[in-house]
Amino acid sequence: MKQIIQNYKTGELSVEEVPKPTLKSGGILVENHYSLVSAGTEKTIIDFAKKSLVGKAKSRPDLLKQVIDKMKTDGLITTYKSAMRRLGEPVPLGYSSVGEVIEVGEKVKGFKKGDFVACAGAGYASHAEVVFIPENLVVKVPESVDMKEAAFVTLGAIALQGIRRAELSPREKIAVVGLGLIDQLTVQ
Repeated sequence: MKQIIQNYKTGELSVEEVPKPTLKSGGILVENHYSLVSAGTEKTIIDFAKKSLVGKAKSRPDLLKQVIDKMKTDGLITTYKSAMRRLGEPVPLGYSSVGEVIEVGEKVKGFKKGDFVACAGAGYASHAEVVFIPENLVVKVPESVDMKEAAFVTLGAIALQGIRRAELSPREKIAVVGLGLIDQLTVQ
């Protein structure tokens, strides 16, 4: 099966042949028909990976603090090896996809083989031919919804969560700063 992978150490993107994910209890396997490329989020991830170690440290001071704390407890060499190992692990890109259920795990209710579903979650709804999705990160796609449009479900959910968190009242006026994809969905 093919999947888009990024190497965080070098920043290189590639389409790799990887094993099909295994079915686990509480989730489903989905054959992706479409996966959404989020230009903002994924470009940020790609740009981060292309930076030097110093550039990565400057752009993510929160992670740098974790590394420094780990050095204090585990030592410089152990921390360095751990960081290099993590940077060398392949990272699947994507977090919003849509496809057809091909297998249903134990304890999963409400989904069956052949259902069309929208999927969410970094590390789950990736740019791959087949993905494993936990039951709480998937929703059926109504027949009236186009599959390409259903690939936007995750971004729509993010936009709605922003509105919920703002605790708006009816007729209240707000401004949305920026017009990236999620911002445009928020305005709609």
